[in-house]
Amino acid sequence: MKKPIILISSLLLCVLSFGQMRVTLVGGPNFASVKETNSIPGWDKSTKPNYKGRTGVNIGFIGEMPIGQSSRWFFQPGLLFMSRGRKYAQVNDTSFARTSDTLVYNSSLSTSYIDFPFNLLYKLPIGKKSNFIISAGPYLAFFFKGKTTTETRAYSTNKFTKEEKPLEVGKAVNKVKTLDLGLNARVGFELGSVLITGFISQSLTDFYTASYDGSFKHRVIGASIGFGLNKPAIRKPKDSDKDGVTDDKDACPLLAGPLSTNGCPDKDNDGIPDISDNCPSMAGLVKYKGCPIPDSDKDGINDEEDNCPDVAGTKKYNGCPVPDTDGDGLNDESDNCPDKAGTVEFNGCPVPDSDGDGLNDKEDKCPTESGTKENNGCPVIKKEIVEKINYAARNIFFDKNSDKLHVKSFASLNEVTVILKAQPKLQLKISGYTDNAGKPNYNLLLSQKRAEAVKNYLVQNGIDMSRIQTTGYGQENAIADNKTAEGRAQNRRVELKLEQD
Repeated sequence: MKKPIILISSLLLCVLSFGQMRVTLVGGPNFASVKETNSIPGWDKSTKPNYKGRTGVNIGFIGEMPIGQSSRWFFQPGLLFMSRGRKYAQVNDTSFARTSDTLVYNSSLSTSYIDFPFNLLYKLPIGKKSNFIISAGPYLAFFFKGKTTTETRAYSTNKFTKEEKPLEVGKAVNKVKTLDLGLNARVGFELGSVLITGFISQSLTDFYTASYDGSFKHRVIGASIGFGLNKPAIRKPKDSDKDGVTDDKDACPLLAGPLSTNGCPDKDNDGIPDISDNCPSMAGLVKYKGCPIPDSDKDGINDEEDNCPDVAGTKKYNGCPVPDTDGDGLNDESDNCPDKAGTVEFNGCPVPDSDGDGLNDKEDKCPTESGTKENNGCPVIKKEIVEKINYAARNIFFDKNSDKLHVKSFASLNEVTVILKAQPKLQLKISGYTDNAGKPNYNLLLSQKRAEAVKNYLVQNGIDMSRIQTTGYGQENAIADNKTAEGRAQNRRVELKLEQD
C-alpha cells in the first residue's frame, strides 16, 4: 500500500515544485463522521443515535497554478494527511446490563488517509494583497493506517476492558478498501502568504465491508491555516533574443537589435554583416567567420598564443598548466616536496613515520612509539597481562537473572584495576553475553547492563570511564551448547579485551 502512495506523492511533489506553481503548507483540526445506511430493522432509532463523529487533524501541501493568462482561475492540486472515522457510545439500563453483563460499551473507528485533491480555484480580490477564495473538485484518498478500539465495563464486576485491533486492507468482511473517491470543497481567505480556509469532503465510494449489507461513506469538515513556501513565477511577455524588446514589438525577434531598425545591422562593427557573422555581438576576424580568436581551454590566452590550447594553463607557462613533477596532484608551486609524491594534507610531502616502525602516522595508532604492523603500530601488549585479564574475565559472576555483581567477582576486578592503573595507555573493551533462556530483547538488555556493571565497578575504583567501552551481545556468539546447564553457564559471561590507546 505504501509504495503507490510514495510514488504518487513523489509525482505530486514534483508538480508542486514546478516554477509556475505556488506551494502552501497547510494544517489544522477536522471533524470526521461516517454516513452509514443499511436495512437492519430499527437501526435508525436504536443504534444510529449512539454514533458520533471524531476529531482529528489535517496537514500537507496544496498548490496553485494559473490557468492560461487568468489572474483569477487556478488549478489547485494537493497532498494531505487526513484523519477520518467515528465513535460509538452506549450506556445500558439496569435490566439490559444485567442480562448482557455490559454496563457501558464504547467503540471507535480511527482511520488515516493520504488525500490527493484536484480542485478548480477561483479568487475574488478584496484588497491589495487579499482575496476571497473558493475551490472544489474530486479527490483520491489512499488508506494509510487505522484501528478499531473497544471499551466495555462489566455490570457484574464493574471491570473495565479495552481492546485495540489494527484495520486490514481488503475486500473481505471487516476490512477497509485501499482507495476512496470523493468530492471536496474549500473556502476562505488569502491574506498575502497566509491562507485561512474551511473545507468539507464527502466520499462517493464505500470504504468498509461489514458483516451485513450496508453502505459506509466518509465525511470530513475542518479548518486549515496555511503559509506560502514560495512565490509563483510572474509570466512575462516573450523576448526571444533577450534584447529588452518583446516579440510583439520586435522587428528582428530572433536577432538582438533596437525596435527602430528594419533589419539587423553590424552591431559589433567588425566589418562583417550580421547575416554572415557567426558572432554578431563580438568583433572578430574573417578567418574565424566574424568571431574572435578562440580560447578553446578558457584560460584567458587565445589559441594563437597558447602552447597548450586544449588544456587550461597560465600566462607564466605560455598557456600550459603549472607542472606537477612528482605526479601527486599538487603542482610544483604548491608542493613542498616537488620531487617526491605526497598528499595535500602534508603540502605535497609523504605522510611522516615519526616512530620509524614502518607505518605512517595516519595509519599508526601509536605514532610516537615503535610497534608492529599487526598491532596497528603500537607495542605488543605483554602476554602475561593478557593472560591475567582473561583469567579475571572467567571469574566475574552475577546474581541469577540480574546485573548485580557477585561478591566473589571483586578480587578479579581489583586485579584488572591494578593492571589498568599500571598501564595508563591501555583501553578495555567489555562484552556482555547471556544464554538463550528468555526473550532475545531482554537478554540483549541484560548483557548490556552486566557489561555496564563491570565498567561502573572499575570507574568507582579510579579508572577513567573514557578508557572503557561496553557492548551487550545478548545470546549471540555462544561458546558452548545452550542445551545443557553447563553450556548455558559458560555462555553467561563477560569478556575483557585490552587495546592500545
